[in-house]
Amino acid sequence: MLQVKIVPVTAFQQNCSIVWDSESKEAVLIDAGGEPEKLKAEVEALGLTVKALWLTHGHLDHAGAVGTLSRIWNIPVIGPHKEDQFWLDMLQEVSERYGFPIPEKVEVTQWLDGGEMLHLGEQSFEVRFAPGHTPGHVMFYNADYGLLWTGDVLFKGSIGRTDFPRGNHQQLIDSIQRECFSLPDETQFISGHGPLSTIGFEKQHNPFVAGKAG
Repeated sequence: MLQVKIVPVTAFQQNCSIVWDSESKEAVLIDAGGEPEKLKAEVEALGLTVKALWLTHGHLDHAGAVGTLSRIWNIPVIGPHKEDQFWLDMLQEVSERYGFPIPEKVEVTQWLDGGEMLHLGEQSFEVRFAPGHTPGHVMFYNADYGLLWTGDVLFKGSIGRTDFPRGNHQQLIDSIQRECFSLPDETQFISGHGPLSTIGFEKQHNPFVAGKAG
């Protein structure tokens, strides 16, 4: 059975997901954005063994704890797409600018292109390439549980910002239509910030993309 615990981290309240297989107690962290000691304590309290760190994109509030945790646990970093390399290279500089603790460098083990299948216990996750918020943004989709991790592509009632370097508004809208709205309406998604929602709800009510499906 797949289990998820959302742990908001940093002043940006970024939703880090601890995702685990209840049989094996093997876990991954999706977007370990900061406060590595807090995340480590959560994992230990749940009695889990983290096998990998998955990244939707390279912004500091999603990747800030990745370098530390990958070193402590000696585990691979999976994702994002290589187009976000420049964001990961700037992590320390951007963190300093925002007054955040300076994170350890992130060394990506496996870049993703989209279309890959990642595995955790018996569960499979499809990688979906969704540029726009950043040029190398990916999402993770588990069909069995109808769960999608959208990072900063799609939120309840909103969409990702595109005013950062190499952001692209039209590309973001295209990604949402192609990679989110092609999924069943009952698909629940966990975004990078804020509450959960469903694809069907956003198709009807999200003012940025409602009525633009298909």
